[in-house]
Amino acid sequence: MSKTNILKTQATAFYILLLYIVCQLSGLLLYIPAVRDLFQNFIDLNSFEGGVILAAWWATVTFAITLIISIIFIIRNKNFWVVYKGEKASIGESIGWGILGFFLVLFGQTIAANIELALGIQAGSENTETIVMITEIAPIMMLSTVLFAPILEELVFRRVVFGSIIQTQNFWIAGIISAIVFAAIHMEFTHILIYAVSGLIFAFLYYKTKRLLTSIIAHMLLNGFVTIVQVYMEDIEKLIKEMQTIKFFLFLP
Repeated sequence: MSKTNILKTQATAFYILLLYIVCQLSGLLLYIPAVRDLFQNFIDLNSFEGGVILAAWWATVTFAITLIISIIFIIRNKNFWVVYKGEKASIGESIGWGILGFFLVLFGQTIAANIELALGIQAGSENTETIVMITEIAPIMMLSTVLFAPILEELVFRRVVFGSIIQTQNFWIAGIISAIVFAAIHMEFTHILIYAVSGLIFAFLYYKTKRLLTSIIAHMLLNGFVTIVQVYMEDIEKLIKEMQTIKFFLFLP
């Protein structure tokens, strides 16, 4: 790749990172009375539920817009995906690794959670609880959590951060740095180990197949699984009890 193309690719990566930062900070606009007044005719912002609904729609729309603009930048730079040397994994293999990666992340998070418990850190994520609460009130949030956020975060933390560092450093340096940045952005420093382990596994999936599709699939499956389990926990527990009751009667002599 020529020096001009390298500089152009680095510029594209920087713009995408900047867009993501702006997207994350855009929620602060909702604290401005004039901005909130714009939505008063559509949503009752005097109620708690109204504020939650506005936050959900804001997050979903801003993530979608950021993703679309990022894609436009990428389309204009054909060399953006030139990160690794060698042949990429096939689409089928990448999908397979993505599904396997979901289970690897669950396993990694379990180990990290047990380490945190051993260190006296209480289980449970305030970030997850907040997202679940918002989703229960405004289901549109699920679109952001399960679709837009995983794609955008993989684009930023795996392609932009990890992908830029891996070109001059080895996997472990690039993986650990990108994983720590990924963990820090979630603003839950008591559980930074769980987020960092997840980020490192996502980086491995991208590195293994040379396709961002792989880590995106794993990330989407993880967010979807956690969201569904948390939101529908009572229904799932009720279903399990009913199945156990049915099984009991089936095996009665």
